[in-house]
Amino acid sequence: MRDERLQPLFRPVSVLSGVGPKVEAALSKLVLPGGAPPPATLIDLLLHLPIAVVDRSQRVPLRDAQPGTIATMDVQVADVRGLDSARYGRPVRITAEDETGDIEIVYFNARADWLAPTYSVGNTITISGKVELWNGNRQMVHPDYAVTQDKAHTIPVFERIYPMTAGVSPKLLRKAIAASLPSVPDLPEWIDKSYPALHDLPPFAEALQAVHVGDDQTGLGGTARRRLAYDEILSGQLALALIRHFSITGKGVARQTAGARADRLITALPFALTGAQVRAYGEIRADLASKDRMVRLLQGDVGAGKTLVALLAMADVAESGAQSALMAPTEVLARQHFETLSTFGEAAGLSITILTGREKGQTRNRILEGLANGSIDVVVGTHALIQDPVTFNDLGLAVIDEQHRFGVSQRLKLADKGKAVDLLAMTATPIPRTLIMAWYGDLDVSKLDEKPAGRKPIETRAVPMERLDDVVARLKSALESGLKGYWICPLVEESDEIDLTAAVERHKALQDAMGPVLAGRVGLIHGRMKAEEKDAAMAAFKAGDTRLLVATTVVEVGVDVRDATIMVIEQAERFGLSQLHQLRGRIGRGAEQSTCLMIYKSPLGATAKARLEALRETNDGFVLAERDLELRGAGEVLGTRQSGFKDFNVADPALDKDLIALAHDDARLMVSQDPHLRSDRGAALRLVLQLFRRDSAIRLMASG
Repeated sequence: MRDERLQPLFRPVSVLSGVGPKVEAALSKLVLPGGAPPPATLIDLLLHLPIAVVDRSQRVPLRDAQPGTIATMDVQVADVRGLDSARYGRPVRITAEDETGDIEIVYFNARADWLAPTYSVGNTITISGKVELWNGNRQMVHPDYAVTQDKAHTIPVFERIYPMTAGVSPKLLRKAIAASLPSVPDLPEWIDKSYPALHDLPPFAEALQAVHVGDDQTGLGGTARRRLAYDEILSGQLALALIRHFSITGKGVARQTAGARADRLITALPFALTGAQVRAYGEIRADLASKDRMVRLLQGDVGAGKTLVALLAMADVAESGAQSALMAPTEVLARQHFETLSTFGEAAGLSITILTGREKGQTRNRILEGLANGSIDVVVGTHALIQDPVTFNDLGLAVIDEQHRFGVSQRLKLADKGKAVDLLAMTATPIPRTLIMAWYGDLDVSKLDEKPAGRKPIETRAVPMERLDDVVARLKSALESGLKGYWICPLVEESDEIDLTAAVERHKALQDAMGPVLAGRVGLIHGRMKAEEKDAAMAAFKAGDTRLLVATTVVEVGVDVRDATIMVIEQAERFGLSQLHQLRGRIGRGAEQSTCLMIYKSPLGATAKARLEALRETNDGFVLAERDLELRGAGEVLGTRQSGFKDFNVADPALDKDLIALAHDDARLMVSQDPHLRSDRGAALRLVLQLFRRDSAIRLMASG
């Protein structure tokens, strides 16, 4: 299916001189986008962009070479010491000079036969590398380049610095990229230059040339990089727009109901819906009534009431005669949802059950039978819902909670349990608008940006680790007065084992600090516990049998314990901004004043300091999400990168917000006008889909 003009670019890197099987494997690991199978191809190599440029164009006298900078100088070899003993592992020291001063050049474990031709006393040579100070004298250890005058032209003027990996030298990578550039063909233009922001972008082939071997630094942050970033973003947005068109448009079931069940539920609520909940429910009702399938993302800050909005949709689906399923990433979260839905769903006459790996034997068989014969309206569960034995009489609505924890295939697998299933994805992680478009371009978005009435803003303070004893003493006093809270242990590293050890040790230390009366009121929950043990720990905390819950971050501490008002986060500087906000959201869910204490280790880095200050300034998760994107970039905002087309090799959502918005609108407009990409521009756009490995969207067109 690939266009023949692109075939030269999709040859494996092993066609290049000097690239054998080991180097090919290393290059594949370095340059392939996430999920792409090896081997790497020439286009993968060319889309691996430099992150910096070293300017070796200017020659400077020795007196002007600043320590800590890279400098290029013409010098004369004045003295060579240690060349004869280099084979014994001793350093070789060369003194070189010009009319303004001198510098010592040092090599460790060097081969004398390589150095001798260049470093002959009296030779005038050109050296380039990092200048340092050693005992007050200038020094250059292992220069990047050291050549005699007749070879000075071989030193690159503007040298690209690339992200590297073991098994590939910078010289080999630069040589391989330069050898790949002639394979780039002249291609028809696929971007719409009528947009002012795209006027000055060079053609695709020119942009690649400028970024990799241009004669100045503008390729890195200028129009060449922006051109390639836009191409990558456009390919993703176009693929998502095609998925939306061929999977959704005209392929739904119009579920038009009077809304009687939902009305009964709303009437029975002990509180009023927020304006945002009313608006989001209205958008979902309109989707359900449409002949197009619903594919909507419901994003709301912690405690904004997403589950209740989903339940209202489930009531409408049940009234239409169909069933609903809610899939959550963890059993703890699934049971929380089951409890919430059961509490409020009774008023709507909904039959609700839960299915996880724990339901076995006759209980499981009864649930499976109820789903198959339609007597169960709503099922809540984990990955167990997408297993083969689970069949539905008529699945009408699939709700995916914490959408980013599931891959696209998992979310579609649940939807495949029925015909024309409407899909509602939910996330409690506020996502910046830029990333919503970049990652979920195939989803419409409803936003819950209001908290239920009566909730007070959480007081947030940052406390240095030196005051840990004061925090523990205040905590003890609070627990003695009947308050409840969480203690989140530090994220040591990506290791359940090490995080678990830290939590167990902190739990023991807090038990000792609380004294004999309160020691038994300190609970512990972590990822290695059995499901029944987790349930028992959470139930004890909810009932007040324990008043302090020590937890690791690998556990979804998602249970809605309304009277918990204290959150202590140990070594808060280790966490991302969104994660800190999520943890803080476990408190402040009732009418009482709540307090979050972020304990940090001094001294704080600039980014960590900015993070903690942002949390102290606002409780608004959407404001914090935008700040998080600025501070950390897109890759870590959600803590995982497996959904949709998240991976960017070239683009940076923090820098390219305008390009993402532009590509999002352009792709949707293009697909609405030419969904099979048969026009001249459509044919060119097929090329960009192939270049950035979005071929699956072309196959979707063929089958659609």
